[in-house]
Amino acid sequence: MCAAKRGTERPSATDPGAEAATAAPHDAAPAAAPALSLPRQRQDTADGPPALNLLVVGDDPTGAFTAPWFQDGGGPRIRVLRAGNLTAAGRLLTDDVHCILLDLPDVLDGVRHVLRVAPGTAVLVLTDGTDDGGVAAAEAVRVGAQDHLARAEVDAATVTRAVRYAVERKRADLALRKLTETRLLAQENRRLERGLLPTPLLEGADLRFAAHYRPGRSRALLGGDFYDAVRTSDGVVHAMIGDVCGHGPDAAALGVELRIAWRALTFAGLGGDTLLRTLQQVLVHERADDEIFATLCTIDIAPDGRTAGLYLAGHPAPLLAGPGGVPRLLPPEDGGPALGLLPDALAVWQRVPVDLDGEWRLMLYTDGLIEGRVGAGTQRLEQDGMVRLVSRLLAAGLHGDALLDAAVTEVRELNGGELTDDVAVVLLERTGLQP
Repeated sequence: MCAAKRGTERPSATDPGAEAATAAPHDAAPAAAPALSLPRQRQDTADGPPALNLLVVGDDPTGAFTAPWFQDGGGPRIRVLRAGNLTAAGRLLTDDVHCILLDLPDVLDGVRHVLRVAPGTAVLVLTDGTDDGGVAAAEAVRVGAQDHLARAEVDAATVTRAVRYAVERKRADLALRKLTETRLLAQENRRLERGLLPTPLLEGADLRFAAHYRPGRSRALLGGDFYDAVRTSDGVVHAMIGDVCGHGPDAAALGVELRIAWRALTFAGLGGDTLLRTLQQVLVHERADDEIFATLCTIDIAPDGRTAGLYLAGHPAPLLAGPGGVPRLLPPEDGGPALGLLPDALAVWQRVPVDLDGEWRLMLYTDGLIEGRVGAGTQRLEQDGMVRLVSRLLAAGLHGDALLDAAVTEVRELNGGELTDDVAVVLLERTGLQP
């Protein structure tokens, strides 16, 4: 919406619908619907009282609103703008209009029109004081107007009070609507979060599982990171972690689909390259555009917990700490492309064998953990920095959830505040073995 200049200029003679005490120049462009925002008050001048701008739409046959402004005592000045019809009102309707008063034959259509083009502006309707007018006014309030005003009651005190109350009611209505929308969004986010961050199905596995998830950006609720872990009937433990590029509900929804597909395909017996190709087909069919991709790390741990097979699809290599407690990165050189980057015919993912003899801790993570800054400069933590950080925490005797919480907290502190990317970390531990 363009902001019309307010001053003493008269409207164009070619525009009979716009009249008045204070008007926009005749070359102002038609107004577009403003973004939903709370009505605001502004300071009229440095020395004057605060002003509320009232746009009166209608012929005003009795001349009730010919005065340039209304004021009752030391209250706010009600500056009056006038437009003969809704089309002319569009030229005067800017963000500085706090309230619209409709004096139209079909007031219900007028209210509906204003609610469409100016959903954040308070609305009053003017009635003639008859029973029929009262019924129409009540219906207008039901449709969305804040209040009604009888023509015979138009004076400084009544107009000032009506406009002030209407603006405050609109503020309260919008605040309640935003609160309701926030609650609904929170409910949707909780449902999506259950899909992104499931309960692992590891019954019978001689392993301990821990996970940590932190969305990027301050106050964000969801991201595109996801993980899962299951044990199939043959005793193999399958774990995965992935990252859909992007943030917010769309990335989260795609992550949920990939996570659920991975679990279903794993229980159906698919694995390795075949599983990744199938997941790539799911992503390609479900993504919003061709630029969206997802990285993935999967690992299949043998029933005896001594060997595993690792697949990397554009994802950072996991960290493995052996019996001595010293962590190291697993070889990343044989990883394949991220899902969705290359056609099926060109995408190749190789199995990397992993030796897991004895006690071990295996940490899978998304790149949000290693892309944070270190201090005020441009240096990033990266994988080497993460290995040193986890090594210190392991030496301090941390494990399980405490280890992951401490690692993410320290990464955030090194970054100097909230991380910009989402962080998901999964820890599988095989410790306390009997000789």
